[in-house]
Amino acid sequence: MSQLSPALKQATPVIAARAEGVHVYDEDGRAHLDFTAGIGVTSTGHCHPRVVEAAQRQVATLIHGQYTTVLHRPLLSLTERLGEVLPEGLDSLFFVNSGSEAVEAAMRLARQATARPNIVVFQGSFHGRTIGAASLTTSATKFRSGFGPLMPGVAIAPFPNAFHYGWDEATATEFALRELDQLLATVTAPADTAAFIVEPVLGEGGYVPANTAFLRGLRERAGRHGILLIVDEVQTGFGRTGRFWGHDHFDGRPDIVVTAKGLASGFPLSAIAAPTELMAKAWPGSQGGTYGGNAVACAAAIATLEVIQDEKLVENAAERGAELLSGLRAVASRYTPDATRGIGDVRGLGLMAGTEFVTADGRPDGETAAQVQAAAGLRGLLLLTCGAQGQVVRMIPPLVVTAEQVRQGLGLWSGAVADVLG
Repeated sequence: MSQLSPALKQATPVIAARAEGVHVYDEDGRAHLDFTAGIGVTSTGHCHPRVVEAAQRQVATLIHGQYTTVLHRPLLSLTERLGEVLPEGLDSLFFVNSGSEAVEAAMRLARQATARPNIVVFQGSFHGRTIGAASLTTSATKFRSGFGPLMPGVAIAPFPNAFHYGWDEATATEFALRELDQLLATVTAPADTAAFIVEPVLGEGGYVPANTAFLRGLRERAGRHGILLIVDEVQTGFGRTGRFWGHDHFDGRPDIVVTAKGLASGFPLSAIAAPTELMAKAWPGSQGGTYGGNAVACAAAIATLEVIQDEKLVENAAERGAELLSGLRAVASRYTPDATRGIGDVRGLGLMAGTEFVTADGRPDGETAAQVQAAAGLRGLLLLTCGAQGQVVRMIPPLVVTAEQVRQGLGLWSGAVADVLG
C-alpha cells in the first residue's frame, strides 16, 4: 500500500471535504475558520462562484493548449488584463506554474540580460525550494540543507529586521544599506552583480515588512550600478497587503516582478513581468514549459482579477488588516514576556499579520508558537507558523474576510493564547 512521503508534515490534522469562502469543512462536517488561505493562495476565498464558473466553462472547451505550440484566448486575455494592474512599464509577461519556477525565470532573465553572474538576496528571504530558488532562500536551513552544493553566485545582505536586531527601524535600515554597500565592495562587485531580489514583506522569514527608505535605497543603488531590482511578490501581490502590490507601500520601482499564489485563486499559475526591452534579452529557448499558462488556470486568474476589482478586495484587505493587527496587538499586550515566555512583537501589512513568541530573555520561541497554533486549530482556527525557529504564528485569511469573521478569529486566537500562556 502506498502512502504520502513521511517528509510531508501537515500543520493541522484536518482532512478537508469541501470549502467555501473563509471556511474549510472536514469530513465530519465541522467548519474551520481558515486563516491560512492555502498559504495566501485563495485570495477570493474558497470556491468563489465566479472563479468556479470560469474554470468549469473553460474545462468544457479547452483544458490544455501548450503555449509554445498554440496560443489560446484565456492566456491572451489574461496578459492584456494584467497590464491594467502591473507596475508602469512592466508590459511583457512570461507564465509558469509555481513561485519557485517564476523566481528562477526572473533570475535567468537577469543574468542573461546583464551578462553578470551574481544575485544579491536578503537575510530571511524565501524564494522557493528548487535548487536555484533554494539557493536564494535564507529564511531557514530546512529549505536549503542536505542537498548541496547549492547554486553559486549568491551573496546575502541584511534585511532591516528591527525586532531581530533590537533596534528602531531607522537604525536597522541604515545598517542594512551600509552592509549592502560593504558587500558590493568586498564580495560581489557591481560589475558582477545582475540583480537584487527582495520580498516587500518577508514571508517564511517571519512576516517582517520592508520600508520606504530601504526599498528606495535598493532602487537607487540598482540604478547607479546597472543592477536589476527583482521584487518577489509571490505572497504579497494581488491585494494581500492592502495595496495591489506589496512594494506599492514603499516606492520601490521594480525592474522585474514575480507573482504567483493569489493570482489564480488556487489554480497553479505564476508569472514574471518586465519591460519588453528587458524581456527581449532572454536567450532563445530559455523560456517555456509544458504546463505554463494553462488555459483553465488563466481563466480562473481572469475571474480572480475581476472579483478583486469588483468586490474591492484590496480595500477590504487594508480595512480588515488594520482591524486584525489592532486586535492582535491588544491580545499581545496581555502577554508581554514574563519570567518564562510571551509575545514579543506583532507586525505585518494588510491581511498578512504575524505574532512573534519569545522567551523571557527575548529569544525566538518556536515551541510556544507551535503550541498556540495547535490550540487555535482545536478551537477551529487554522493557522501556520513561520520564522527561522518557527516562532511566528501568521494569519493570512482570504481577502473576502469580513469584519465579523476577523472578530471571530481574534476571539479564537485570544482563547488559544490563553490556553497556552494562561
